[in-house]
Amino acid sequence: MKFLISVILIVFLQSCSQNYQPIKITSMENEAKNNPYYSRTDTTKLTISNEEWKKILAPDLYAISREAATERAFTGKYNEFDEIGEYYCAVCGNHLFRSTSKFSSSCGWPSFFEADKEGVYYKRDTAYGMERVEVLCKRCDSHLGHVFDDGPKPTGLRYCMNSISLEFVSDTQK
Repeated sequence: MKFLISVILIVFLQSCSQNYQPIKITSMENEAKNNPYYSRTDTTKLTISNEEWKKILAPDLYAISREAATERAFTGKYNEFDEIGEYYCAVCGNHLFRSTSKFSSSCGWPSFFEADKEGVYYKRDTAYGMERVEVLCKRCDSHLGHVFDDGPKPTGLRYCMNSISLEFVSDTQK
């Protein structure tokens, strides 16, 4: 119950902010072929300006990944998704999660209890008067979501991610 109240409070506080613009996800997908920086094998750190990313990325992906916007709860394509495979950064192709660490959290966003240690890094986020930990892609610095300490064993963590920040590749596609 406390968790539900916290989620409602977060959504309320975010909706009160003049700068907060929740993203309604469209059918638009990041097209890797138009992104010269996208690679699932290159882990070289990228230092691309937001102006350059804005030319390359779909507007909804840009808003979330580069401006730390948030997709609306329960609208993301991976929220109720349970195929076996790998999750990559939709901006640069960096590996982020394995599907075996995904769990149903009922929070409205896809949740994982473990991230690829080489794929993400963390930053303190005090936006909207809250204390949170932001999760970013280690290769391209894109905003992915937040991590909370109310997840299942073995880690006790809940990586609450924006679906649009993720790209899934099924084991059958490898």
